[in-house]
Amino acid sequence: MKRTGGSDAAKRRAGEAAADRVTDGQVVGLGTGSTAAHAIRALGRAADSGLDVRGIPTSFASRQLAREVGVPLTTLEEATPDVAIDGADEVCERPGGFDLVKGGGAAHTREKYVDSAADDLLVVADPSKLADPLAGPIPVAVVPDARPVVAAAVRELGGEPTLRAAEHKDGPVVTDDGNLVLDCAFDGFDPDELSAALSATPGVVEHGLFCGLADAVFVGTEDGVEVLEASPE
Repeated sequence: MKRTGGSDAAKRRAGEAAADRVTDGQVVGLGTGSTAAHAIRALGRAADSGLDVRGIPTSFASRQLAREVGVPLTTLEEATPDVAIDGADEVCERPGGFDLVKGGGAAHTREKYVDSAADDLLVVADPSKLADPLAGPIPVAVVPDARPVVAAAVRELGGEPTLRAAEHKDGPVVTDDGNLVLDCAFDGFDPDELSAALSATPGVVEHGLFCGLADAVFVGTEDGVEVLEASPE
């Protein structure tokens, strides 16, 4: 199911509210997408006002934006993120936390390892991203030569894979890491079970199910921000 995005004002409120959680001296994972971009801009303004912060980008786009707005950058080799701020295509509450679908921007491979390395993952979203249950499709990054193998495995799992086509050039989308993306539609699925099955499929680099990683979700609305906190199961 394709969801239309919320207003830019709602996204901005969510991004800025999450950025306000960042404290002096922290290292921040910088997510990818229009809502996460608002958080990066807010961190740039904070850095300009004296906040000691360093960012670990999850894509070429987030790296370029961070440089433009003045967020100093580092790498996972040099630092561990205290917090990551990232967007999502779908957010579903689960006992004790949240399940996410990510990968609309084809950055989910880097997003997952940066987000999972952080002590806390703050998700920024607008109300259009809230879902119950998750509906997908699930983006799956694959080694180019393995595309037929992965597509066959997805069909065996009950899904229908579609190679993501580029919008402004001929041919498929190619990720920052040189992989292809299969958007895999499933008619209902258990997120934990599907996550495990996709991860175990040879040729899959990473998939867009982020199960139980988020610690809080900042939902921007037209007049404020609702913060959903993960709670112990």
